[in-house]
Amino acid sequence: MNKNRVGLRALWLAASALMLGLLGACASAPPAERWMGTGDLGLVVERADGRLQVVNTSSRSVLGRIEGLGDLSHASIVYARDGLHAYVFGRDGALSKVNLGERRIVARVQQAGNSIGGAISQDGRLVVAQNYQPGGIKVFDAQTLQPLADIPAEYAPGKFSRVVGLADLPGQRFIYALFDADEIWVADLADPRVPKLQKFRNIGRQPYDALVTPDGRHYIAGLFGEDGLAKIDLWAAEPRVERILGGYGRGQEPLPVFKMPHLRGWAVAGRHAYLPAIGRHEVLVVDTETWREVARIPVQGQPVFVMARPDGRQVWVNFAVPDYDRVQVIDTQTRQIVQTLSPGKAVLHMEFTPRGEAVWISSRDANRVSVIDTASFATLATLDSTSPSGIFFTSRAGKVGL
Repeated sequence: MNKNRVGLRALWLAASALMLGLLGACASAPPAERWMGTGDLGLVVERADGRLQVVNTSSRSVLGRIEGLGDLSHASIVYARDGLHAYVFGRDGALSKVNLGERRIVARVQQAGNSIGGAISQDGRLVVAQNYQPGGIKVFDAQTLQPLADIPAEYAPGKFSRVVGLADLPGQRFIYALFDADEIWVADLADPRVPKLQKFRNIGRQPYDALVTPDGRHYIAGLFGEDGLAKIDLWAAEPRVERILGGYGRGQEPLPVFKMPHLRGWAVAGRHAYLPAIGRHEVLVVDTETWREVARIPVQGQPVFVMARPDGRQVWVNFAVPDYDRVQVIDTQTRQIVQTLSPGKAVLHMEFTPRGEAVWISSRDANRVSVIDTASFATLATLDSTSPSGIFFTSRAGKVGL
């Protein structure tokens, strides 16, 4: 064998050994140091312990936990575009950025005294918190959580409103309602250090929550102080507030409201929206072309979340006390209840997997999360979880208004 062939063989063996070594190192590396996809990940809020469970929706398993997140009694979460990072808005006014792969807090700021949610901008560069105390919104750099703007919800000299219904809009804009002022504001944050505000006044009594339709066109705020809703067509040349479903409970005595509906969970399925009727055991069906009521569906109790499966074929409903151990399923073709489930006491939240083959349901007082097949209604898995509430999957990263 000539020397050249011997040299080439030795070089090949050395390169092979190096490659095998690298592959071995990658195989033994802890998860935080590997490349990993995030499309089948999510977070479950364990509200009593101030921590998050990192879950995998494909394996239906808990991967680990993220500790030290404070008061999560009304926590909500939005995702960065990469699906790897999430922003957690705590009831105690803390804003935390977490890394799902490394299962740790990346950054954290105490930005308010009482906060109930937030949103992320269209380009993923801005994170905005909505606050009760002090009333208003605050804007942060999504990468560093550096504060960029503070916009008080001062609707009269020295009077500040609690902010609800915050949602992102195309064009670096955010829209939100002022519960105490009966107003809706739009903040243009193209230059976040110089916000531009558009204010809609006298929109109805006590807007308590709101949603943006999936196409980003309509903003609809529920009104706690009266029957009806306030709607803004954001595509209009000159947007204005329109009242819809006024007096839907006319002639009926409303029931005590034990838990405010969460309108961000409203279902828009095809041409119709399915909305909780405040103080009633009904789901309202609304034609989104005319925004008129076309039907009512009697349900077990007072609806809290009314959520559509991704394909729009089903709507799932959970309830306030005393019926908060139940979930009912509506078939949107027949508008009939097709299933009633009892996944556990104190059902607080539901989240569909990205394509809707399963729904995850948190039962706070049963200390578990149930994974239910949406075709057969069979329980596919149950996961132990301490006082679980909100469930947030990374598929939210690509959606408007979530």
